[in-house]
Amino acid sequence: MYDLIGDIHGCAKTLEAMLEKLCYAHDGTCFRHPSRQVIFLGDFVDRGPFQRETIKIAMDMVQNKSAKAVMGNHEFNAIAYHTPDPENPGSFLRPHNDDDPDDKNKKQHSAFLEAFSNDAAGKTSALDWFRTLPLWLDLGEIRVVHACWHPRLMKQLEPLLGPGNTLTEELLVLASRKGSETYDALEILLKGKEIKLPNDGYFHDKEGHKRHHIRIKWWEKEGTYNSLSIGVETEIPEDSVDVDHLITYSHIAPPVFVGHYWLHGTPEPLADNVACVDYSVAKAGGKLVTYRWNGETILTKENFVSVDRVEP
Repeated sequence: MYDLIGDIHGCAKTLEAMLEKLCYAHDGTCFRHPSRQVIFLGDFVDRGPFQRETIKIAMDMVQNKSAKAVMGNHEFNAIAYHTPDPENPGSFLRPHNDDDPDDKNKKQHSAFLEAFSNDAAGKTSALDWFRTLPLWLDLGEIRVVHACWHPRLMKQLEPLLGPGNTLTEELLVLASRKGSETYDALEILLKGKEIKLPNDGYFHDKEGHKRHHIRIKWWEKEGTYNSLSIGVETEIPEDSVDVDHLITYSHIAPPVFVGHYWLHGTPEPLADNVACVDYSVAKAGGKLVTYRWNGETILTKENFVSVDRVEP
């Protein structure tokens, strides 16, 4: 049976508290449970204060078969940030400007950069481990992806994948070229499905940025821009969304677990067979959330476990 743990973002102390609550004990090598296994939903890094510690806990568990994991958008971004662009000497696949204190990519990645500022070998080891993380897991009875389960796009990426649905150099480069089909496909799998608001509409996100696109509840069959939006706390149009924008996850498909969406409130399934386990642990008032899956096909509110953020 599996314990699916959401985005950690460098909050290692909260992760340790969660593992202890789930009755995982450290055996001198890693945290381990006598009969269960963790599945991490990605986004181990950025934002929180304990980047190195978080990576070590998760990496030790995965390498010692106590856990599985998928890649989050922050792991992909980290790899691209530190990979030279083969077609543009002196540049990187994820652009950064070291002379600009307001550089968005550098600010987003600053906690990781600071944690490894004096340890090039440790940084390389972390990035090498990120490259081993699959983009998704299909375990038959359950499915796991960081943000969006999209069969057509997964099929599209298959020729570019390495063993176990991992990144290849070709996929990394193509997925870093904004505007390409490969870029768009990986964006949706790792960041969710977005659609443009009608009539040039917009809202301001949690960081105050003006947004003309919303992330949507891709698993639904129909709805309005307002009812299908994820993470929008202001009112947006009630116009119906064209069903072509929706993926529609079948109600008889295996349960699928995602992270990424910075939810808040009391954890509960998003649908009978869809659950998100990201509840904003990296911000004040957030919590780390786990779903304890015991073989059920209909997910239950009672199987969520949460731990309040305990970082300083």
